[in-house]
Amino acid sequence: MCQTCDIPSLHLWTGAFLIPYIVMAIFGGVPLFYMELALGQFHRTGAISIWKHICPIFKGIGYAICVIALYVSFYYNTIIAWALFYFYSSFASVLPWTNCDNAWNTENCTNYFLKDNVTWNNYSRSPAEEFYTRNVLEIHKSDGLRNVGGVRWQLMLCLFLIFTIVYFSLWKGVKTSGKVVWVTATLPYVVLFILLIRGATLPGAWKGVVFYLKPKWEKLFETSVWVDAAAQIFFSLGPGFGVLLALSSYNPFTNNCYRDAIVTSLVNCLTSFMSGFVIFTVLGYMAEKRNVNVEDVARDKGPSLLFITYPEAIANMTGSTFFAIIFFVMMITLGLDSTFGGLEAIITAVMDEYPDYLANRRELFVLGLVVVCFLGSLSTLTNGGAYVVKLLEEFGVGSSIIAVGFLEAIAVSWFYGITRFSNDIKSMLGYSPGLFWKVCWVAISPAFLAYIIVSSLLKPPPLQLFDYKYPDWSITVGYVIGASSFMWIPIYMVYKLVWTPGSLKQQPNAVNH
Repeated sequence: MCQTCDIPSLHLWTGAFLIPYIVMAIFGGVPLFYMELALGQFHRTGAISIWKHICPIFKGIGYAICVIALYVSFYYNTIIAWALFYFYSSFASVLPWTNCDNAWNTENCTNYFLKDNVTWNNYSRSPAEEFYTRNVLEIHKSDGLRNVGGVRWQLMLCLFLIFTIVYFSLWKGVKTSGKVVWVTATLPYVVLFILLIRGATLPGAWKGVVFYLKPKWEKLFETSVWVDAAAQIFFSLGPGFGVLLALSSYNPFTNNCYRDAIVTSLVNCLTSFMSGFVIFTVLGYMAEKRNVNVEDVARDKGPSLLFITYPEAIANMTGSTFFAIIFFVMMITLGLDSTFGGLEAIITAVMDEYPDYLANRRELFVLGLVVVCFLGSLSTLTNGGAYVVKLLEEFGVGSSIIAVGFLEAIAVSWFYGITRFSNDIKSMLGYSPGLFWKVCWVAISPAFLAYIIVSSLLKPPPLQLFDYKYPDWSITVGYVIGASSFMWIPIYMVYKLVWTPGSLKQQPNAVNH
């Protein structure tokens, strides 16, 4: 889902954004992707117990990865539940977000598709926006994070169905989930191609394409562009989430993980590039209809594009019901695909760490994990749940996952040793990684990640959703959430040093395998 809805702010995404995106992919995302595939395949274990083979003192990274994956499951599945709500609502001859005569609409609702010479101002709201905010979320019943309101039972039912699917896809292991992924991973490409063709035929689509590809070179000097590029790469490729370590641990020992890293990364980047055309052709169409600039169409990134802008465009296409159904089927399958990977990372990590207790209890453990994720998601199902989703997205993952990637690269290349790691790869593939990969692992990738971490901490972007500006206390809460995952790294380091006999110089088992 990352490639289609996790688009950075339109003020950042221009032709110039492709440069930091490609740079971050080449020097940050792909090397770490390759590193994790090789680590998981060689050591054949999950994100926690793998560190006893690499560098025991860094075992806290594994616990941090699991906590981050848990936070992702708290909000990410809620977004899938929203998509399921839309999917159900799409089975109508007239989509419910097409006009302004519904019970949830206000006097600010403006349907410019059905009228000529409509004036669009700061108070105007499209039918699609009011459907999302006032019917799906009912966010108007919340005053913000201080009063998020009650739980939306309709969304809770949708989330329950999502987690039911997740449980029965994961309870028997990767062989079962692997069969499901054949559908969830391939169907979206068919839908993307259909939507791309339809978007290209819309009036004004060229405006969106020009905006998408036209460089704004001054943006290259903005830190936020590079941070967003790194976030996009990390979310789409998945280094640092434990997914690659978990899934690659099931590969044959001699599997060509180098080829897998290159092909998968290339397909991922091309998919992101193609998704940009799918999104921006529609944004150009919306800008044409509203008679505004493309950057003014979607005020918020991420879910607003997914649940307001795109559905609004679909509602005014010929065959709107068909396009709405296939669009939300695509979003549900993409979301489930990511959820399978994220939860499998936790399952593999914990079961590999505690095999004596969990080896024959996978079904019960997966059930317990799914229940925990469901209960942890309840706050995101309230009237103000969208505020919680954004808070978790920004602070629960954000800088934390990049910091994990940084420490992972340091631990492997500096402590485990780049020569030793290269020999591991040679024992699997028959040849050592080239100089480029070694330089990236040792210096370039950690340097890029360190720069992004420091920059994002020194200049944190203002947090806002719709017209709601997050208060200062909520930002503090956000930093606490972020620290709650990262803190396991220094905690375990201290624990390992304290409980390992001897002085620091006499503790090689704490630092080296």
